[in-house]
Amino acid sequence: MSQRDVQFSAKDTPLRDDVRVLGALVGDVIREQGGEALFERVETARLAAIQRREQAPEGQATLVKIVSSLRGEEAEELVRAFSTYFTVVNLAEQVHRIRRRRDYLREGTGPQPASLEHTIRQLANQGMTFEETLTLLTGLRVEPVFTAHPSEATRRTLLDKEQHIATCLIERLNPARTPAEEHRLLGRIRDEVTSGWQTEEHPRERPTVMDELEHVTYYVAEIVYHVIPLLYEVLSDALRAVYGRDAPVERLPTLLRFASWVGGDMDGNPNVSAQTIQQALVRHRAVVLERYRADLRRLARHLSQSTSRVDIDPAITERITKYGEFHPEVMAAVPPRHRDMPYRLLITLMAECIVATGKDGLGAYPGPDRFLQDLRLIASSLENHRGQHAGLFAVRRLIRRVETFGFHLAVLDVRQNAEVHRSVLGRLLGDEQWAKRSSRERFEALETALASGTRMPATKDPEIDSTLAVFSAIGRARLRYGRGAMGPFIISMTEGADDVLSVLLLARWAGLASGEGKIPLDVAPLFETVIDLDAAPRIMTELYRSDVYRRHLAARDNRQIVMIGYSDSNKDGGLAASRWAVQRAQGALANVTDDHQCRLTIFHGRGGTISRGGGKLYRAVLAGPPKAVCGGLRFTEQGEVIHANYGMQWIAFRTLERALGATAIAGSSHGAGTPEGRSVAIMNAIAEHSRASYRELVYQDGEFLEYFRSATPIDVIERMTIGSRPPSRRSGHGIDDLRAIPWVFAWTQSRHLLPGWYGLGAGLAAAVAVHGRDPVAAAVQSWPFLGGLIDDAEMVLAKADMLIAAHYAALAGPAGKRVFGLIRAEYERTVELVLRLKGTSALLDQDPVLQRSIRLRNPYVDPMSLLQVDLLERWRGSNRTDDALLQALLSTVNGIAQGLRNTG
Repeated sequence: MSQRDVQFSAKDTPLRDDVRVLGALVGDVIREQGGEALFERVETARLAAIQRREQAPEGQATLVKIVSSLRGEEAEELVRAFSTYFTVVNLAEQVHRIRRRRDYLREGTGPQPASLEHTIRQLANQGMTFEETLTLLTGLRVEPVFTAHPSEATRRTLLDKEQHIATCLIERLNPARTPAEEHRLLGRIRDEVTSGWQTEEHPRERPTVMDELEHVTYYVAEIVYHVIPLLYEVLSDALRAVYGRDAPVERLPTLLRFASWVGGDMDGNPNVSAQTIQQALVRHRAVVLERYRADLRRLARHLSQSTSRVDIDPAITERITKYGEFHPEVMAAVPPRHRDMPYRLLITLMAECIVATGKDGLGAYPGPDRFLQDLRLIASSLENHRGQHAGLFAVRRLIRRVETFGFHLAVLDVRQNAEVHRSVLGRLLGDEQWAKRSSRERFEALETALASGTRMPATKDPEIDSTLAVFSAIGRARLRYGRGAMGPFIISMTEGADDVLSVLLLARWAGLASGEGKIPLDVAPLFETVIDLDAAPRIMTELYRSDVYRRHLAARDNRQIVMIGYSDSNKDGGLAASRWAVQRAQGALANVTDDHQCRLTIFHGRGGTISRGGGKLYRAVLAGPPKAVCGGLRFTEQGEVIHANYGMQWIAFRTLERALGATAIAGSSHGAGTPEGRSVAIMNAIAEHSRASYRELVYQDGEFLEYFRSATPIDVIERMTIGSRPPSRRSGHGIDDLRAIPWVFAWTQSRHLLPGWYGLGAGLAAAVAVHGRDPVAAAVQSWPFLGGLIDDAEMVLAKADMLIAAHYAALAGPAGKRVFGLIRAEYERTVELVLRLKGTSALLDQDPVLQRSIRLRNPYVDPMSLLQVDLLERWRGSNRTDDALLQALLSTVNGIAQGLRNTG
């Protein structure tokens, strides 16, 4: 499997060589496992796809002939072959990023852009002293929130295999390796690829919530856990490099926390409940305690200091005596030769305390603070007795991990739809018209109930009981796992200030309030649609002016979390209108919160794709309005993005480094400024006209819905068993009923990628007509927000393929021809305007790395797309009853998703 049509720059030559070697290895595996006929079929399809891309007519004919002659099982094997290639190429590209970082650092030309040292130098160059920088860092927190979504759910066993392959690829970076070592490394890679070939990619049973929890926990516990100490070490080095070797970097605060929605996201998922909240917390605790035990075992082996050789602090002996009373059996089992090794003895006892903590047994730690206290006693003793280079480094690493992960690993958020709470409160209050009343009426009634301490009416109702049980579970979790274990309560589809007070009243009635009446819960309204985003500042102002809510905020240190959604606003109004609504909402929310002397954390509900808020986080943060990250940065990591950003330790390090750097710069007074008035007018025109164009097609064209359901594999996606949550919020097949994830997923599969660009061309054309090409181009070049929007759309346009999409359009019959004509015309207009405004001749000319990556994959994605079209036609012709064809279709969905590296 070679790549004759892809151009590599000189610096990317090693990647070309890796792709060539790995492609040949995959070819050998296919020939061995699938037979010569499969190998020839794969090669013929690949070469035909390249010919097709080169405008050779025989390429198209050959491809069509291949895919139309395959039985279901043969189609699955063909897709499996291409998917296997994508696996190794994806890993090769990630390892190449590591290679390029090392090359950059070896060249010694200065700090890498967006590195922590680069960030600190930027702050220092703006005049910030060490103390000012430290104050800035102390006020910031970066919190990635891992969520489960049905667009990516690689099996744990395959993730482990990918890690082993990645380790081998990294070992191949050593230029001193011998031919024999190279042979063994490739042998190990082949072994993992072959065993992966023999493993079912996606079980046919729908995963449970706990299955999804294991998937997300893998990245936090197996990857991020090991990276955290390094981040602080690199940050400390950066501060010393900029401010001098004597900079007191030991005062660095905890800057990173991690959170999860898995087990707590009830919105539209009947499988999530109070029980799964409890199960998730139990699992989080078990995983992190096991990591600490493993670290303690390693630490005990390392800290072998003997009292005959070095002194120790008396506090160490005191702790040994105390814990020995709790665990006499451990003391008795210590070999005599180890009894004069106090650190080893104490750490062995601490490990037993960790075991007891997991079992709630005698000698258990009451919380992570006591565990940290023990570790700090050891660190202090080492510092006092010449141990700086005799184990202190390892102890400090574990301290950083415990400060980050506590005894809960990841904060668990809870989310529920506002409609559920309205329904429950209507019944509790005996008001059948409750949900139909105005938001203001409900708000005033809730204020009165909260202020007066109204008691909950006695009632028997399953929905009420299950809702209150969630709040009770939150209360128990705080007692059992500590205050840091539970995150905010997120209210989906918030439409008014009453939706926030509803949560507080239900929490109180469930017994969550303290004796003083304080409710220990952060309530985060989620504003999702364009209309809701526009209303967000007004709604928050109403809350801030409420005496009841201000008392609640005062007990929460006057910190407010507001979540903004990208997915539904995009589905509602298209890319440009969505991004502009989000941008305006951020600025207005920051100003409103600042006016009321509160501290705001904006929680970004980003998806994996551009249309759902994805893209380059670093650039997006810096392009945000002033004061938008003054309280830190919280953002979701979803779907395939988790694997792309956290699949390897060095990649995870770079992801978190960039997030920290962007947050620090944006949180200082040197972040993005306010755009000039003309730029705002230009963006207003783009948003207004793009939204009108988008809605005219998606919501007003009477034939569009049928086109969507015919020209995309949405009917296959709805049958997929890779997520615990239903694809629709409500029953029905309308666009409003469908969740944003399958909506985007379906358009990606059919290579339209429509939600990521449609309407933008109309918006740009209107802006150019009113303001002129040069002013619009100048705004694109000078305003980070608009420039980022255009860059993101350009990437989606480059991944879209109207020639492939035309084959899907043919599935929609005569009516589809008209709708596709509208789509293709808008695509061509959008491409033409983007190129004109950027002054380039081809998409992604300014991003050759991404351009190369897309071209590298096209010859393998194209055959799967055409195969999917053929299988869709046959499966639908069988009245969707042919299971063999359905299984083959499911394989194409997974294969195309892996090849494009963008799903939902």
